[in-house]
Amino acid sequence: MENVIEEIYRTQSRRVLATLIRLLGDFDRAEEALHDAFAAAARTWPADGIPGNPFAWLVSAGRFKAIDTIRRRARFDASQHHIEDSLYTPEATYIGDMEPIEDDMLRLIFTCCHPAIPADAQMAMALREICGLTTEEIAYAFLVPAPTVAQRIVRAKGRIRAEKIPYEVPGHEALPQRLDQVLHVIYLVFNEGYSASSGEDVVRADLTAEAIRLARLLLALLPHPDVSGLLALMLLQDSRRAARSSERGALVLLADQDRSLWDHAKIAEGLALLAEAMRAGEVGSYTLQAAIAAEHARAPVAEETDWRRIAFYYDLLLAAQPSPIVELNRAVAIAMAEGPAKGLELIDAILERRELQTYHLAHSARADFLRRLGRRQEAIAAYEKALSLCRQEPEQAFLRKRISELAATPERQ
Repeated sequence: MENVIEEIYRTQSRRVLATLIRLLGDFDRAEEALHDAFAAAARTWPADGIPGNPFAWLVSAGRFKAIDTIRRRARFDASQHHIEDSLYTPEATYIGDMEPIEDDMLRLIFTCCHPAIPADAQMAMALREICGLTTEEIAYAFLVPAPTVAQRIVRAKGRIRAEKIPYEVPGHEALPQRLDQVLHVIYLVFNEGYSASSGEDVVRADLTAEAIRLARLLLALLPHPDVSGLLALMLLQDSRRAARSSERGALVLLADQDRSLWDHAKIAEGLALLAEAMRAGEVGSYTLQAAIAAEHARAPVAEETDWRRIAFYYDLLLAAQPSPIVELNRAVAIAMAEGPAKGLELIDAILERRELQTYHLAHSARADFLRRLGRRQEAIAAYEKALSLCRQEPEQAFLRKRISELAATPERQ
């Protein structure tokens, strides 16, 4: 039973939180109610059994726990009475047949991305409230101290309260101005699911599925080529999910994946959305990334991948969105097209600028180029550096395996 509750927490807690924020009108109150609801579940479900709709049960339990807490506080603080009254509005008490409110997560994203909140705080809040990452995990992702992240989140919540920022999806006239930030958050949610920053799993399917669902909702609200491009990218990437890890959970590289396991329905939908986004004229960064993913999807075997075309798309992406991460991916594509020596030269140039020094994938890619060049000791050192920075268990296991293989291989003369 404990494992079942943990799985429900992992897969549904953020959606429960989003609905509780709407019902209770406050982030901190909703987070407290969320924890109270799961504590109640841990006490009652072992005896009573799992309810037919765990989401509904948790929302209801959390809301009534919050009401009880506010009632107790109101006995000692008259200023709390208006809060108690607000929880009995028709909107707050109606949850229909307790099916999930489909747009509560979208409301949460738009609230986190309100223009009144600084951009760095928007991203920190989104990763905390939508992905459920810890402050330490967010700090690691942004390469900043954990107290800095905590302060950003506290200030953002304070700004939401002070300025009475509405918990809503804005009207159609305001949607385009908010689109970039919202797309970025959905992309962050997907990326955390597609390649979990830490933990036992290669993929968090709950997050990738949620990001795709949110992009579909957004596309229905605001048909736009950037939304189509992002949805295409996520579908094409997610189509490979079943092949990205072995039955034992080990990481499987793209070149080694069983392509018969790829989801060809998602590939077909992704390619159609990509074509639609490309027809729009100006091509955004998500559409360019989708075009790269499409090249992999179109190749029946790894050896037939058009790496020169992929490198060309990375050239365009680098011009549109300069970043060391894009440079790194471009270096990998060029190495696949022109050989590992060229890729090594490009990655060394990035690292010499003191960029990506703490990004394990940069050192892992460099190690792979050194391995392919037969420079065994240097490759082992680079893999060990990547391992020291990596926090995901399947990737750690893969890096250890590479090190062991190299240690057992004689140096080329």
